[in-house]
Amino acid sequence: MKNDNSKFQYRINEQIRVREVRVVSDSGSTVMPTRQALDMARDEGVDLVEISPNAQPPVCRIIDYSKFLYQQKKRAKEMKAKQVKVEVKEIRFGPQTDEHDYQFKLKHAKEFLEDGNKVRAYVFFRGRSILFKEQGEVLLLRFANDLEEYGKVEHMPSLEGKKMFLYLAPKKAGVAKKSQQAMDREKRETDAKNAKVQSVEADAETPANGGLFANAKISADALKKLQDTTDEEKD
Repeated sequence: MKNDNSKFQYRINEQIRVREVRVVSDSGSTVMPTRQALDMARDEGVDLVEISPNAQPPVCRIIDYSKFLYQQKKRAKEMKAKQVKVEVKEIRFGPQTDEHDYQFKLKHAKEFLEDGNKVRAYVFFRGRSILFKEQGEVLLLRFANDLEEYGKVEHMPSLEGKKMFLYLAPKKAGVAKKSQQAMDREKRETDAKNAKVQSVEADAETPANGGLFANAKISADALKKLQDTTDEEKD
């Protein structure tokens, strides 16, 4: 059977050896001689419990000690339940991830961010695929752009060994609602941007347009856009 150390956490009754104490209750607090406080507790058939020994004078409550311990445990349990544990969830890509796999992982990333977790997305380059690191950067920048409503970029794509990492943090709750006019304007801008990106990506996939060189250009443009967005958030 485990020992309940909480029973010995507080001094009670004759264990309290100071000259005077501050007795707190729902109606307020009063400084009085310790002997008087002990007599009051005895008259009520409960205990004098020292709850703040470092105060001047120490703070006590007149309460049944078992009830007091129960209240403390219950309060600690409620506080623990309210604590938000932030985890870092990983999303792994290959440099040439297909669209179906990309959308599947994008969905999971949205769920992670909505739950308040951080996301570390990375592209793993196996063997000679490291030659196509620009494609991995384009993929991660697209990933960050598709998640801009759910998370903010903490660290732009960076190559560490054979992996290129992107770090995203969930956006804080309680952001002020936008007006309908602002939302309509943003929708028009987003539609126009998506149409432009699709056009550029189509050109990039055409061998005659240089392939890898085109991807690098997309990467540079996307990098600049995300960097500008990050700077605006900092301001």
